[in-house]
Amino acid sequence: MDRTEGFGVYIDRTLKKVQSTFLQVFMDNDIDLTIEQWVILQRVHLEGKDASQADIAKSNFRNRATTSRVISGLCKKGLLRKSRFRDDQKRYKLIMTEEGKQLIERVMPLIQDLRKVSTINISENDFEIFYQVLDQLYDNFDKYEGYQSTMD
Repeated sequence: MDRTEGFGVYIDRTLKKVQSTFLQVFMDNDIDLTIEQWVILQRVHLEGKDASQADIAKSNFRNRATTSRVISGLCKKGLLRKSRFRDDQKRYKLIMTEEGKQLIERVMPLIQDLRKVSTINISENDFEIFYQVLDQLYDNFDKYEGYQSTMD
């Protein structure tokens, strides 16, 4: 049997388990967020005053429409505000509201606990190799897509 057979199923199974665990922790703690909303909210928090909608879309590997929809949801919940950059009226600037900051403070300890759990019985070296393998898989499929488009 080919060692690569079914690796996508393992990746998908693990991703679904991670996502369902995060969502369960959110529900157990009365946190009204989806995984995508959390990722974007945290990214805006990390970017600080320079957070732009376009940069957030690129850094989370989501298209602009999906990112815009999620950001709109975060704005409706009162966690983010959108404005324009003073020097670039075409780009949206994302601003964390006070409610958003409070939610980040509430969620981060839960996320840190989940991250600790995720690495139980995995050495730092093995985790680094895991990231390298994921990066290489990504690069391999990225090159394949480019290869395929040249054949059309």
